[in-house]
Amino acid sequence: MTEHVDVLIVGAGISGISAAWHLQKDCPNKSYLLLERREDLGGTWDLFRYPGIRSDSDMYTLGFNFKPWTSARSIADGGSIKNYLRDAVVDAGIDTHIRYGQKVLTADWSDAENKWTVTVEADGKTSQITASFAMVCTGYYNYDAGYRPEFPGEKEFKGQFVHPQHWPEDLDYQGKKVVVIGSGATAVTLIPALANSGAGHVTMLQRSPTFVGVLPGIDPLTARTLKYLPTSVAHHVNRLYKVGFSTAQYQLARRFPGYMRKTLLTMAKHRLPEGYDVDRHFNPRYNPWDQRVCLDPDAALFKAIKHGSADVVTDTIETFTEKGIKLGSGAELEADIVITATGLDMQLGGGAKLSRNGQPVDLSESVMYKGALLSGVPNASVTVGYLNSSWTLKADLVSGFVCRVLNYMDEHGYNKVEAEVPADVQAQPFTSDFNSGYLLRAMDQLPRSGDRGPWKFRQNYLQDYKILRRDPVDEKSLHFSKHRAAEPVTA
Repeated sequence: MTEHVDVLIVGAGISGISAAWHLQKDCPNKSYLLLERREDLGGTWDLFRYPGIRSDSDMYTLGFNFKPWTSARSIADGGSIKNYLRDAVVDAGIDTHIRYGQKVLTADWSDAENKWTVTVEADGKTSQITASFAMVCTGYYNYDAGYRPEFPGEKEFKGQFVHPQHWPEDLDYQGKKVVVIGSGATAVTLIPALANSGAGHVTMLQRSPTFVGVLPGIDPLTARTLKYLPTSVAHHVNRLYKVGFSTAQYQLARRFPGYMRKTLLTMAKHRLPEGYDVDRHFNPRYNPWDQRVCLDPDAALFKAIKHGSADVVTDTIETFTEKGIKLGSGAELEADIVITATGLDMQLGGGAKLSRNGQPVDLSESVMYKGALLSGVPNASVTVGYLNSSWTLKADLVSGFVCRVLNYMDEHGYNKVEAEVPADVQAQPFTSDFNSGYLLRAMDQLPRSGDRGPWKFRQNYLQDYKILRRDPVDEKSLHFSKHRAAEPVTA
């Protein structure tokens, strides 16, 4: 017989772990199963293995509200994050609900049977699981391949190409010339890590600059709270402080972009060699937070540049040569290894094919409700974290909201919920707040946002807290119903 659960969670990263914890706490009578395609938990923190891999957000907000982060170092390395997630899962008893090596191929909702039928591949065999509700917690990018453009003449290059998403365990970069193409968070992380661990010289080659902000790896205030307050109290104080700090910083940047630009450039100038061309290499054409501001803990990138073990070149690629890269300016960068830190390939649902009554569902025609549900897709949620803050903050809100919906349905005798877009709500792009390349490339494949109310996809934790935690569940855009099995036909 086909296995059935009340709630099926897909993905055992931060979002999936959050969903499982909330279900156990708020819906203890619901059976649930967590499917993970990989052989271990962690999602991003299990996939990426490149040198220096670390959080790009503080751990007091990237960590779970139910599992205090007790280290004074708020920016953590990938291994520490993975251990933290594993401890959280074991401590909460979630580990017994996880199945690894489970690739979800298809998910079909049946209106007649009022359930999801999910086809899963494991060990070369397929099976099916049915569920009353599905929580999609797979993140928003393709785990199989990152974004990798083709470069002119790259076949002429005699060195080695590496993409950070598929870092070779045996890569030998000791004493070698390394060029990192890209200027995002991965490049900002990789370059000082390589420079400080034996690379001969590291160059960041960027077509255009990115804003880089410096924060201490250990925040003096959070260190004091951890020292003088009980662990649980310190955790909540630090979490509130970091939420307030990041929200205020983002709002300040959006309202006074000129001031924030000046602040970031001044920060860079103070940490770079005298006379360094900061405008050319660290002053983008866009405003702060039109794209995510890259974090440089303890000024590691700037220190590597100042010490001469790394540098930044802002130019275009004309063509690859045998020995390296010929630039648009005519100069040539020699390289033994070229790392293409060129970004992510966005993908919702881990590549699974979604359908309703056997008919394909086009997610680009759906509109997100409260950043949690999708119009036209019953009894399902999707978690997409913040782009301007910690992913976990949004995952926590979505998980809690889903539990509120499930409990409301039980209390009123419903077993089906579907978000329906009102006629006066206009669909807009997934987000208009950010113009990062990976978002722009995938915009026509992503669900849309509404222009108002609960349909507007927000980047504001405090506003989301209100609408997901405090506002009534039975808002007019949610249609609740009781499915009744079809009566048998009699003569």
